[in-house]
Amino acid sequence: MSNHLSRRKAIQQLSAGALAVGLAPVAQAMSNPTNMEISNALKGNINHSVCYWTLSSMPLEELCIQLKKWGVKAVDLLTPSEFATAKKHGIECSMCYTAGKVSLTEGWNNPANHEWLIKDFTEAIPVVAAAGYKNLICFSGNRNGMDDVTGLKNCVTGLKKIMPLAEKHGVIIQMELFNSRVDHKDYMCDKSEWGIELCKQLGSDNFKLLFDIYHMQINEGDIIRSIKNNHQYFGHYHTAGVPGRNEIDETQELYYPAIMRAIVATGYKGYVAQEFISKGKDNAAKLDAVHKAIKICDV
Repeated sequence: MSNHLSRRKAIQQLSAGALAVGLAPVAQAMSNPTNMEISNALKGNINHSVCYWTLSSMPLEELCIQLKKWGVKAVDLLTPSEFATAKKHGIECSMCYTAGKVSLTEGWNNPANHEWLIKDFTEAIPVVAAAGYKNLICFSGNRNGMDDVTGLKNCVTGLKKIMPLAEKHGVIIQMELFNSRVDHKDYMCDKSEWGIELCKQLGSDNFKLLFDIYHMQINEGDIIRSIKNNHQYFGHYHTAGVPGRNEIDETQELYYPAIMRAIVATGYKGYVAQEFISKGKDNAAKLDAVHKAIKICDV
């Protein structure tokens, strides 16, 4: 997430303050004028969400109002302090942060972090459940010279301390897969194979992977095959255009209608959240881009 505003920078600010042309379906979806006031009926096969950090230049309340007009039921990546604003407008939080320290680089792979991570997640799990939500994000952290086998073992040791509580409250802990080639150099959970092995060793239905389509296209590709073969380990999806992490349009290499159909075919009932960084010059343009992306993904 190095382009423009990064999620890492957004988190820091939060802590400080509190395919080819001619593919008809994409072309048609993008050429239709966006109605910013009235929701065109969504098909209901994909549960749509939008990551707030990519639109954090606008108040959360304003975003929630717009999402409701579109018929979108959720916003992604809120802290507990923001839950009330979303609830006020009947919008769910489809992926939650803890209320404590949020670090993409310091994670469960390092035992030195386990004390504060266990404290933060032990406090957050009941709060997320009480709000009626179920997804709580976590991160492996960077390698910093550590080998992947050791890091995996350390993640299992630490996460096992919170999994009984997550199971008790029906909360799913979700570790996000990032690419380590472009955006998150040295991040450990950068391959679906490593994350799947973590799921297997934890052996809990309350631990899943957040499969970020953008990141995994960069690090390993073969997105649709991965979804078909490993969907049981994927509890949430994020989208963005490749290359550049920008709009889902004809300039990028991913054909999202096919990817969404593959997700639907697995029987997935969770959320797909838009997480691209719009090139729009103002909030209205950014919202327009998000709405177009939702329509493209609404298969």
